[in-house]
Amino acid sequence: MNKPLDYIYPNPPADLDPRALDLDNIPQHVAIIMDGNGRWAKQRGWKRLRGHKAGIEAVRESIRMASDLGIRFLTIYSFSSENWSRPLDEVVGLMDLFAKTMLAEVDELHEENVRVMTIGDLSALPADTRNAFSEAWEKTKNNTGLTLVVAVNYGGRKELVDACAAFVDQAKAAWEAGQPAPELTEQALSGLLYTAEIPDPELLIRTSGEVRVSNFLLWQIAYAEFVVTPVLWPDFDRYDFLRCLLQYQGRERRFGGV
Repeated sequence: MNKPLDYIYPNPPADLDPRALDLDNIPQHVAIIMDGNGRWAKQRGWKRLRGHKAGIEAVRESIRMASDLGIRFLTIYSFSSENWSRPLDEVVGLMDLFAKTMLAEVDELHEENVRVMTIGDLSALPADTRNAFSEAWEKTKNNTGLTLVVAVNYGGRKELVDACAAFVDQAKAAWEAGQPAPELTEQALSGLLYTAEIPDPELLIRTSGEVRVSNFLLWQIAYAEFVVTPVLWPDFDRYDFLRCLLQYQGRERRFGGV
């Protein structure tokens, strides 16, 4: 962390004390299921896409908090492989929003030493959206601060199938070369996931009060702490982030032990 707590949290609510945060117990990797954009818009009589646009500020806020607090990896669930079934105008609008937002934000992210990467099948995205994410990666890939992982056209089951297929290809190549077949272990499979180069999340946050994982990081969240907040994503701010971190710090992580 490179900024004092009173700078990060200048005007906390009366019931929240930022000084309660243990800076020696900050999770290395936080993953967020950003839920509630559509409901937020519907409550106001607006179209769902307006909720997605409003949620951009919550993304900015979360990136700032993660970077300021020294979190190393922040993974955001932007678009699942199942989201293609949504109304066409919403999907088209989301893809356009992804492209425009990424191109608009990448320079500032680069200045803040943030590295941007994606997980998921980008091949199915429109060319403009795919290119925007690729350009962000190329511009920021050598940065050493926070890594922002954008899960787009991502599905946890598809990731596991792809990893198993890659292992079969390795085994086939070894057999054809007359070499011993590789052993299928947890470590071997982890090394074939989209997230092979980053640690598993210690904390998974879901907004909007829904209690499900929605095919997100199924392997990686095996021992993550879950925090569900009723706050809809566009309303999620730095103090909501702080509340989630404090909940995380109040847990005893036993990893199956006692």
